[in-house]
Parts: sequence; C-alpha cells; structure tokens
Amino acid sequence: MAAGSGVFSQEQFWPPCAELQQPAVAGAGWELLLETLGLSVYRLLDQQTGLYEYKVFGVLEDCPPAVLADVYMDLDYRKQWDQYVKELYEKECNGQAVVYWQVKYPFPLSDRDYVYVRQRQELDFEGQKVHVILAQSTSVPQFPEKSGVIRVKQYKQRLAIQSDGKRGSKVFMYYFDNPGGQIPSWLVNWAAKNGVPNFLKDMAKACQNYPKKT
Repeated sequence: MAAGSGVFSQEQFWPPCAELQQPAVAGAGWELLLETLGLSVYRLLDQQTGLYEYKVFGVLEDCPPAVLADVYMDLDYRKQWDQYVKELYEKECNGQAVVYWQVKYPFPLSDRDYVYVRQRQELDFEGQKVHVILAQSTSVPQFPEKSGVIRVKQYKQRLAIQSDGKRGSKVFMYYFDNPGGQIPSWLVNWAAKNGVPNFLKDMAKACQNYPKKT
C-alpha cells in the first residue's frame, strides 16, 4: 500500500488467513524467541534496519473472535486497558480515517507517536470465518511531528483471528516498527519478550471486560 492511499488491496488480506492455518516460519530465518501462555513468538532480523520483525501464533482462551476484533478496533476502550497509551484517537483526513497514537516510553527516553491507517474485514477462508485487521503507518499534514516526541515512520501490523472451536480465538499477528532514535538493548529485549505477548494477553483480558460484547 502506498503511504497515504488509505486503502489496502484485497490481496493483502489473504496471507494472514493462510498463516493463521499454517505458520510460515520454517527455513526463512525466523527463530523461536519464546513460548508463553499458549503463545509462540518468532522473530526475524531485518537486514536493512537491524531491527526485528515479529510473528505471534497461539490461542487466547475465553475470548470470542468477533469480540477480540471489536476490542482491537475500539480506540476509546483501549485507553482504559492499555497503560502505555498517552493519546489515541481517529480523525478523518482527506476522506480517510487516520489514527494518531502516542505511546509512553520510560524516562529518560522520548515518547513515540504513530500516524497510521487500518482496515478490518471478515473473510471466509476454507470454510472458516476469519477476522483480518491490517494497519500501516502513513503521513498526512494534519498530524505534524511534535517537539519532544519521536515519530515512528515505519510501522505495520497484521492480525488474523478465528474461533478455536471452543470459546476462544486462534490468533496470528505480524508486527514491525522502527522506533527511531537510540533505544537501549534492554528495552528492545523487554519489548520482544514481554511487550508483544503482553499486548495480546492484555487484549484478551480486555475482551472479558468489554462492555459492548454480546
């Protein structure tokens, strides 16, 4: 997707569905980083940036797929359950919905902010209903960079969710961002081993408390 176009192609929604059924991590440089509470986290070194891409596979119990997708998309609710949110809202820019998201970083590091577009679809994949959400950074003049906050200009996330056959969700998530600036190695390691899986676990807990769930 070209930055600012605001529309993901239909073809971009199908690969996450396929990975949800069969993880594509064998023989491509992906390494298993950790397994925790039913989630497996893999990483791949991006040679261009020296940063890692991440893939997460697993099951979130007692969290129905439609509710999980709703919770992910509900920005106002996320302010309640995500302790790292400083600002988060959606605004229409040139006819497209654009999200602004400022993330708290530990002192003395500068906060980061993101400007991105996202799209959700429900697909029928091999007879299974799959919720797919795509998100990617963009640039619009309505969100200029702020003094003292570092703009994350490379961010992409793919999320695919389907029923685990019980009351939970089978989940695949791909994640990459380039936080810019100098990030200490301890924080990079913490984010990889705790940040990504904790986000999914916090989101699952948020599902159970979601006021709009049916």
